[in-house]
Amino acid sequence: MTRVEKTVFISYRRTNVPWALAISQSLTHNGFDVFFDYQKIASGDFERVILEHIRARAHFLVLLAPSALEHCDTPGDWLRREIEEALETRRNVVPLMLEGFDFGAPAIASKLTGKLEVLKRYNGMTVPAEYFSAAMTKLRTFLDVPLDAVLHPTSEFAQQAAKDQQAAASAEPPVQQRELTAQEWFERGFKAADSDEKMRCYTEALRIKPNYAEAYINRGIARAKKGRFNGAVKDFTEAIRLQPALAKAYYNRGNARIDNDDVDGAVEDYTEAIRLQPEAEAYYNRGNARIDKGDFDRAVEDFTAAIRLHPDHVKAYHNRGNARIDKGDFDGAVEDFTAALQLKPDLEVAYYNRGRARANKGDFDGAVEDFTTTLQFMPDFAHAYNDRGRARIDNDDFDGAVEDFTEAIRLQPDDAGAYNNRGVARANKKDLDGALEDFTEAIRLQPDDAGSYHNRGNARVKKGDMELAQRDFDKAELLKSQRDDLSK
Repeated sequence: MTRVEKTVFISYRRTNVPWALAISQSLTHNGFDVFFDYQKIASGDFERVILEHIRARAHFLVLLAPSALEHCDTPGDWLRREIEEALETRRNVVPLMLEGFDFGAPAIASKLTGKLEVLKRYNGMTVPAEYFSAAMTKLRTFLDVPLDAVLHPTSEFAQQAAKDQQAAASAEPPVQQRELTAQEWFERGFKAADSDEKMRCYTEALRIKPNYAEAYINRGIARAKKGRFNGAVKDFTEAIRLQPALAKAYYNRGNARIDNDDVDGAVEDYTEAIRLQPEAEAYYNRGNARIDKGDFDRAVEDFTAAIRLHPDHVKAYHNRGNARIDKGDFDGAVEDFTAALQLKPDLEVAYYNRGRARANKGDFDGAVEDFTTTLQFMPDFAHAYNDRGRARIDNDDFDGAVEDFTEAIRLQPDDAGAYNNRGVARANKKDLDGALEDFTEAIRLQPDDAGSYHNRGNARVKKGDMELAQRDFDKAELLKSQRDDLSK
């Protein structure tokens, strides 16, 4: 025999907590027994409590806004897990569509994969802030239906958790329409494609609800995309003032500070974000900031932590390889670039940097191979020609080196280093006149380069022009001495 059940589970994204609270208040007032995770449940108990209450309640309401499905394609995302559990246990699933949500929108459809694909076929309803009371009346008719679903009893622990959540929610004042309207402006901003429109919508949300931390964060992100880094930092700082434990506010402020050349401030922000919520991207970005500071040991530690949390993090392997090059750990760098390429075989910059690491460890054949592969992807990459040319010099392939430096010069005619390198290759080929021309052009382009003077001096010695050679050696020593004085 079927019967009408008045037990409800509300599934929602934290950004939509006012909607969840308002719906819970309305249903509770009308005799429904409602559970939703209002105050965060301790991580060790979360899975047990949530899954028990989904199975124990007849109705499963899922709040759908443009921002709600943002992370549903992330492994382990809890909104996805809750929906999947409700579908598997045959709850009465009712999608509640908030401002701007459209099952047909490409950005939304792309998130409804796997088991979630069927969600759009369920009988749902829209819930506008302006007509919230009427929508709640309609919702109760959705829930006033006899059900055959088997309900599972909850443990005493889960029952107590429900009482705690319900007590916390009941202690809150009734949610006002203004707060729901602010939420609608937030979702319009999230859905907007243009950064200026995003900022306008978030600003309107903040006018209505000045303590809206999430709106400050999203407006800060939009400002940063427009290059307004000072304004972005102010928005993230205000979000932190309102919610000091909001990890993503610190993370995004760190990003804005990097863009504003405040590397020390960025490291502090990433560190606090990691303390609050250890995530791969925060470690990864702090690693990049530490490379900028020249702190290569701790950069390697950060990239390693990012890889531990996200084993397929291609960029973390790649950038750890760069940090290891800077540390002089060329074997470790080669391993990292190889790992990055196993994950993403078309990552051309990883071939280039592995070539650099191989050249530094004396594997010139491997270096030439990597630079050649790089140039297959990036045929106009002058640095790869330069580096392959140097590796060919070390491999005694002077003809190939001259060809590479010539191509580098064609691509970058003002590159003094390419002329100097071609001069070295020509000198090794016994083409002293060509070498002198190259060293002279390198000096014209970069008059303070001691190396080019020294190399031209050597070529002049071989030509028997000792007087001019000595002048070049003297000039090289003077420039080197001046450089050493500046570095003290």
